Amino acid sequence: MSGESPAASAEGNGSAGSGMHGWDTPWAEQFAAEPGREERARLAMAFAAAVRRTGAIMNFMSQAAADRIGVNATDLNCLNILSFAGQMTAGELARETGLTTASITGVVDRLEQAGFVARERDTADRRRVVVRLNLDKALAEVAPVFAPMLRDWKRMADSYSDDELSLIVGFYGRMQEVLRDHLNRLREKDGTGS
Repeated sequence: MSGESPAASAEGNGSAGSGMHGWDTPWAEQFAAEPGREERARLAMAFAAAVRRTGAIMNFMSQAAADRIGVNATDLNCLNILSFAGQMTAGELARETGLTTASITGVVDRLEQAGFVARERDTADRRRVVVRLNLDKALAEVAPVFAPMLRDWKRMADSYSDDELSLIVGFYGRMQEVLRDHLNRLREKDGTGS
């Protein structure tokens, strides 16, 4: 990786002269500059390119981690979502992931067979079945795969002020909302929404 900024990278990888085209910014028309706002348009393109690159690398990281753990990437992502609550119903997991309930049933079947989750009756409502994370198994087999990256993230976080971290956390919250909206849009459009 080069040490240049995303903005410089976006400009440098564009076509000759404009800095407005190329792999980093194949949809440059979305960021056409208003007169006198060229720098803002360049930064907006660099932002979009950075988000795209990060998303692509995270997808590959997820696949590599899933391979190491011995599950598929979708199952690992569902396990990650489940880990925030510790337990969820299949319907709740489907809503959180944007997968159909039929797809979630397959995910839970595989994760249960691998020992990462168990289906249990809800103690508060015996009619409900919850999917409960097997924390010991997750700590033994999943956590070590991600521990080095989490240490690096902590080092990154330590380099920012409280105000900067607050801004970053807020950004990711807004990004999740945008991604969830578009996940739902895509699921509804292709008819796979639950």
